[in-house]
Amino acid sequence: MNIVLELNMQEIKKIENKYKSYFVPAKSPYVKFMVKAPGLVITVYNSGKVMFQGEKSESAASEFGHSKEDTKISGKQENTIGTDEVGNGSYFGGLAVVASYVSSQDIEFLKDLGVDDSKNLNDAKIRQIAPILEKKIKHVSLLVNPTKYNEVIGTDYNAVSIKVALHNQVIFLLEQKLDSNDKVEQVIIDAFTSPANYQKYVSKERNHPQNEVTLIQKAESQFLAVAVSSIIARNLFLENLSNLSKEIGFSLPSGAGSKSDKVAASILKTKGMTGLETTAKLHFKNTEKAKKLAGIK
Repeated sequence: MNIVLELNMQEIKKIENKYKSYFVPAKSPYVKFMVKAPGLVITVYNSGKVMFQGEKSESAASEFGHSKEDTKISGKQENTIGTDEVGNGSYFGGLAVVASYVSSQDIEFLKDLGVDDSKNLNDAKIRQIAPILEKKIKHVSLLVNPTKYNEVIGTDYNAVSIKVALHNQVIFLLEQKLDSNDKVEQVIIDAFTSPANYQKYVSKERNHPQNEVTLIQKAESQFLAVAVSSIIARNLFLENLSNLSKEIGFSLPSGAGSKSDKVAASILKTKGMTGLETTAKLHFKNTEKAKKLAGIK
């Protein structure tokens, strides 16, 4: 569980004194200090935001005003950059990552449009509203197709670090795209790894955002900016999957279930490994399952 609170200097000093023996190195320039105690990780940002994680997060945060009745990590929606990715769990298709900026002027429009986490919308609804969002909301999209994905996985990147790099880059590029009137008050990433792990990988990247980044679990259901990104990313992923299906001559399914194994086996029999390299993420276990189905060692 992730809990984020805004604390004053006196409260932060209290955390520092209580958990000083549990300090761990913090590589991010935005992090004042980090604590790693049994069942608890605390990340204290220079801005005054404090993130509590782990099984003891609620009890630790309760000392500073958090209650179990709090249903949202942050009620703030305006002046927010939010990112999300789609395609990470699908064997076929690329990996789409999007960052979106939501200002106070966008909120009513987004609510009227019915913006929600893409997991709660069917593909027809996503296809309908994604183009509207792309025109209305400032955003940056990146898509790594399977060919490129397979080139970098296992060499320069792994399945986590490639997502870190892409989230970092879309935030960086979106910041460059915003004008002087666009005030950014928070940057939220739909958490796919721990903050410490994120910082470990992002420290190796060349470009770095100007604003502090916060990773929050299930952020797509809490922040409109993340929900917008999830919808645009889902649409981008679906378009890529459709285009790859036409190119390979097979209907490529989303996901990584047994249907994907069977389609992959058919591609192997007719197109060989080259067919999979251009359509699928080869490090998935589906590849070995497809080889067995196709009778290939």
